[in-house]
Amino acid sequence: MDEFRLIDMIKQNYYQQSTLIKGIGDDGAVFAQANKDIVTAVDTFVENIHFTKETMSTFHMGYRSIAASVSDLVAMGALPAFYLVSIIIPKQWKTIDIEAVFQGMNTFAKKYHMDLIGGDTVSGKEFTISVTVIGYVSNDRIRYRNHAKDEDIVFATGTLGDSQAGLHTLKNNLTVQNQKYFIQRHRLPEPRVAFIKALSNIKRLCLNDISDGIVNELYEIAEASKVNISIKDHLMPTHKDLAQFSDELMTQWIYFGGEDFELVGTVAKEDWPKVQQIGQATNTKVTKIGSVNNRLAKTTGHVFLMVNDRLKLLKKEGYIHLK
Repeated sequence: MDEFRLIDMIKQNYYQQSTLIKGIGDDGAVFAQANKDIVTAVDTFVENIHFTKETMSTFHMGYRSIAASVSDLVAMGALPAFYLVSIIIPKQWKTIDIEAVFQGMNTFAKKYHMDLIGGDTVSGKEFTISVTVIGYVSNDRIRYRNHAKDEDIVFATGTLGDSQAGLHTLKNNLTVQNQKYFIQRHRLPEPRVAFIKALSNIKRLCLNDISDGIVNELYEIAEASKVNISIKDHLMPTHKDLAQFSDELMTQWIYFGGEDFELVGTVAKEDWPKVQQIGQATNTKVTKIGSVNNRLAKTTGHVFLMVNDRLKLLKKEGYIHLK
C-alpha cells in the first residue's frame, strides 16, 4: 500500500464536526469556532517503548494512542473534536496491520464524534505513531495546573494501578483474577470525557491526567501552583482484585506506574460535593485522596504521603523520558 492509497483508505466519507470547513484533501485542514478556546495536544508512541506486538494488537496500538492524547485534552477541561496522525511504518509491516491501527483510532474517535483531518505517512525502521488532538473549551473553563489553592480537596477518578497490572499479566503470561478487566484497562483506556463535560459549571478546578504516575502528576500541580499536597495511603482508590499482587508491586503501580489515564485534581472545599454528585451522574468513581496544605513545609512544591499516621516526603519516581 502506498501513501496515496492509505490516504484514500482512512479518509472519512462524512465529517461529524460542524465547525470543520475543509478536512483531508488539501495541504491543511480548516476549521472555525466562536466563543471558545481551542486546545491542542500531541503524543508520540514508539514500538518496543510504549507498546509491543507481544502485549497488544495493532488495533490496540491505534486505539490506545488516540485515547492517551485525548486524555491530555480532558485534563485541560476540553472536549475532543479533531485529530491528525503522523505515522512511520517499517517495511516489514503488512497492509492488514496498518489498517488495524487506523481501525483502532477510528473506533475510539467515533465514540466522541472526532474527525480525522490530516497527518503524514513515511517509511522507517521502527513503527512510530504521533497523534495530535484538537478540542474546544469555554473561555473561562480551562483547567490549568496552577489553579490549586491552599485547603483544596485533592481527588482522583477511577482506580489506580490497573493498567500496570494488565501489562504485568501480559508480559509474564499470568492467569489472574479479573484478568480480562486488567488487560482491557491497559489496552483500551477510556479518558473521562463525560465527567469533564459535566464539570463545566465549576469555576475553578486544577487537573492532570495520570499518564506517568500519580506522584509525578501531583508534583506538576504542586510546583505550578506553588502549594504543598498531602495524600493518604488508605484513601488511594484501587480495584479489589489488585490485592492479589504483592504489596511491593501494588505500591509501585498505584503511585508511580501510570498509564491509567485517570484524572487527579484539586477543587475548593465548597465545590467538592458538586464533584461527587457529577461523579455519580456520569458513573465516574471519584475519591478524595488528600488536601492542599501549605503548612506542611517552609517551602512549596512538595508532595507528601500519610501512611499509618506518619508523614513522609515523596520523590518523583514515575516514568520520565530521557531521564
